[in-house]
Amino acid sequence: MSEHKGIWVIAEKTPENQIAGVSLELVNAAKGLSQKLSGEEVGVLLLTGNDDVEPLLKELSEAGAQKVYLVRDENLERYSTELYSKAACDAITQKKPSIVLIGATTTGRDLAPRISARLNTGLTADCTGLDINEQGLLAATRPTFGGNLMATILCKTCRPQMATVRPKVLPKAEPDTSNSARVEKLDINLDPSAIKVKILECLNACQSAGCKIEDAEIIIAGGRGIKNAEGFKILEGLAESLGGAVAASRACVDAGWRGHCDQVGQTGKTVCPKIYIACGISGAIQHLAGMNSSDIIIAINKDPEAPIFQVATYGIVGDLFEVVPALTEAIRNSRLTCSC
Repeated sequence: MSEHKGIWVIAEKTPENQIAGVSLELVNAAKGLSQKLSGEEVGVLLLTGNDDVEPLLKELSEAGAQKVYLVRDENLERYSTELYSKAACDAITQKKPSIVLIGATTTGRDLAPRISARLNTGLTADCTGLDINEQGLLAATRPTFGGNLMATILCKTCRPQMATVRPKVLPKAEPDTSNSARVEKLDINLDPSAIKVKILECLNACQSAGCKIEDAEIIIAGGRGIKNAEGFKILEGLAESLGGAVAASRACVDAGWRGHCDQVGQTGKTVCPKIYIACGISGAIQHLAGMNSSDIIIAINKDPEAPIFQVATYGIVGDLFEVVPALTEAIRNSRLTCSC
C-alpha cells in the first residue's frame, strides 16, 4: 500500500462540455486533505472523447488541480459504464493514487461502485464530509440509519480509498488563474465491443418551470402541509416574485405532487441557496441533510414545536396558506413602489 500516493478526483463533464460543479468542489476538498498528508499531489482524471479539452483543463487548473491525467478516446464521447470504468481502473492501476473521490451524481453513483469492485477496494457512498485522521487515513462521513446517525468510515487495508460525495455539501474555491496544472496523457486501450448497453438519447424527464433547484439562489420548498398538488401554486407565485425555484420534501414527491427532480433531502438533492423558505415542512433529519447549509433558512409552519424552527434563521408560526400569499403580495407591491 505504500506505493499509493496522491489524491485523485474523477472529473465529470456536463452536456455543455463543462466540468460539473461537484467535481470542482472535490478538487477544493482534495487540496485541504492534501495539506494533512504532507502536500500529496492533487490530481484529476479526465475521461473525454473528441471534445475541446482546453476549457476543461482551464477549469480544473483554476480549481486547484496540480496535475490532470487525460484519457482522450473517441469511444468516451458518451458515458458508458463499461468503458469509463475500464479507463478509470487502468489509469488508477498505472498511477496508484491513495485516495479517489467522485461526485455522487447519477453518473458517479453508477461508476464508483464498478471501479471499487474491479479494484477490490472499499467505497463510502454519499458522503457529506471528508477528513484525514491521525493515522493518515481518509475519514469519510455519511448519514446512516435513515439519516438519524452519522458514520465515519475508514478503509484500512485496501487502496485506493474511495468515496462519493454529494453535490453542494462542500465549498467550491474561487478560481485561481495563477495556478497551472500539469497535463499527462495516458494511453488506455478501450474495446468498443465491451459495451453491452448503448445510450442512444438522453431525455429530461422533469420539465420544471424556472431554474433547477440545485442552481437556484432562492428556493421555496413545500412539505406535507401543502396538502395537495394544487397547494404548490401559491409557492410558485412566491418563487416567481423572488426569481427563485420551487422544491419539495419527499412526502410530496411520494404523493405525486411534484417530480423527483424537485426533491430536497437525503434521497433527493442537496441544495445550498442564499435563501431557503420551508413551507409546511416539519424538519425531519432526512430533509435537513439536503438543505441545512443554506445561508438563510426561513420556516413557515403552524406548529410552533416543529423541528424545522431549530435550524431556521427566521421562523413564522402561522398558516402557510395565509402567510405565503401575503408575503407574495408584499414583495410584488414593494417592487412596484421601487419601480415608480
